[in-house]
Amino acid sequence: MMIANLHSPILSPAEYLAWEAEQDTKHEYENGKIIAMTGGTIPHSQISANLAALLIPHLRGKGCKVAISDAKVTTPSGKYYYPDLIVTCDDRDRFARDFLQYPTIIVEVLSPATEARDRGIKQQHYMLIETLQTYILITPDRPRIEIYQRRSDLAWEYLSIAIEPTDLEDKNTTNDPLIQITSLDLTFPISVLYENINFPSEPNDL
Repeated sequence: MMIANLHSPILSPAEYLAWEAEQDTKHEYENGKIIAMTGGTIPHSQISANLAALLIPHLRGKGCKVAISDAKVTTPSGKYYYPDLIVTCDDRDRFARDFLQYPTIIVEVLSPATEARDRGIKQQHYMLIETLQTYILITPDRPRIEIYQRRSDLAWEYLSIAIEPTDLEDKNTTNDPLIQITSLDLTFPISVLYENINFPSEPNDL
C-alpha cells in the first residue's frame, strides 16, 4: 500500500477508531496522527493472495484466521496498522470486528513508498506484540523473502532467501528454495509465492 500523511489534529485512539469507521478509505494511526492508505500494484496484491491461498487450507480446522489488507492490527504502543496479511490463532481475537490484537504472523509486501516504515517504525512496534512469532517482508519486483522468527522475548532469527527472476521463469530450474514458516509448521517453494508474477526488466522499473 502507498501512504500519504493527512494534516489533522492529534487524535486519541478512540477518536481515530470512531472517525475511521465513517470513512470510505483506510487510514493507519501513529502517534496521534492518521495516515491515509492508497492503492498498491497488481503484483503487490497478487503476492498477498498467493500467500493467503497457501495459508487458508493449511490452517483450516486449527482455529486460526487469515486476513488480507483490510484488517487492522493494534500494537501495545497504541499504533494501528494495516498489514498486507495477518494470521491470528489466539482465542482472544475470535470475535474481533474492528482490529486484531494477538497476531501470530504479520506480512508486509514492500513498495518504494512503504519500505522504510515497514523496516523501521512498523517493524519495531510489531515486534512488541507478545504473541507475534513471525514477521515477513516480501519484495514484489524480484524473488526475495525476509523472515524474522522469534526465538525468545528479545531475540529474533533473521533469514533472507533470494533468487534471480530468470530462475522462476525457467520451468526446468532446480533453484526453487523452500520457505519454512516454523510457527505454522508450513513449508513451500518460493515459486508458489510468486505465481503469476511477471518481473520487470529492471528491479525498480515498476
